[in-house]
Amino acid sequence: MAERNIIVIGCSVGGVEALQRLVAPLPKDFPAALFVVLHLAPQSTSVLPNILARAGSLPAVHPEDGERIRIGRIYVAPPDNHLLIEDGKVRILRGPRENRHRPAIDPLFRSAARWYGPRAIGVVLTGALDDGTAGLLAIKKRGGIAMVQDPMDAFCADMPRSAMETVAVDYVAGVDRIPELLQELVSVKVQENGTGKSSRLNKETDIAELDMHAVEDENRPGNPSQFACPECGGVLWEMDGEEMLRFRCRVGHAYTAGSLGVEQTESVEGALWAAMRALEEGASLARRMEERAGRGKHSHMAGRYRERAESKMQQAEVLRKLIVEGKDELVEAEAS
Repeated sequence: MAERNIIVIGCSVGGVEALQRLVAPLPKDFPAALFVVLHLAPQSTSVLPNILARAGSLPAVHPEDGERIRIGRIYVAPPDNHLLIEDGKVRILRGPRENRHRPAIDPLFRSAARWYGPRAIGVVLTGALDDGTAGLLAIKKRGGIAMVQDPMDAFCADMPRSAMETVAVDYVAGVDRIPELLQELVSVKVQENGTGKSSRLNKETDIAELDMHAVEDENRPGNPSQFACPECGGVLWEMDGEEMLRFRCRVGHAYTAGSLGVEQTESVEGALWAAMRALEEGASLARRMEERAGRGKHSHMAGRYRERAESKMQQAEVLRKLIVEGKDELVEAEAS
């Protein structure tokens, strides 16, 4: 029998407050290690370890790659790096982004499922979209515990709700109740079932670790889709046999259907803004040419330039309306 002493936690919007409330009641002799991924901007400076250390009794750190796991410590993913665990040690790696994030939640959860199986507890807290769902599903399949913050208690309910829709979660609780549940769960001995036997689970973990054998392996777990990877332009492969629709490209960028849809929407919006800017610049140039033709008493030519400027501005206005209306529709869809 083994200790259930690996707790992986993922959060996004509203996560700092939720994490403080979660770690504050945990005693200094808490018999488990906690691993935390909070979505961060790549160039940001994270002071989350200091915040969590002050909130409770457990020390919190940005770990070094290869550092041995110590019980009673909080390990926080540093900006622009995935946090993974591997057979008793921490891995800090700049692997491919997943769900538009690095650090991302799914790689951490997947690594916990692979190496610790029933000894792992996955916790999905407040956050937007659905990062963490696929990883929590992997933990559940390997015999671990799946826990989510009650969506009614979350600052942003998307991530907990997505997990509940896809995973047969074991516990749904407000964040103030979660510490008590964790203390109950870590006191239970579990039967180990070895490291992950799933070739897909192993391969996806290896890709996050930038293992070139996994990246270059031609045996893809799925079928090529009609979609291109927004990040590198490569073909996205649709993962088959999945409870949720997911995609991964050759070099490892991974998307759920939800995160891919958001990425595509942002790409379209960027293209529309660029086209609108080009039209407005063209209109401005046409006006300058109209002025010059007017000064040279070329009234016919000036009229042509005026028509060109007006046409370009009308086209730019059409694009502006598309952008504004598209944003309004996206907000309404997310609210529903």
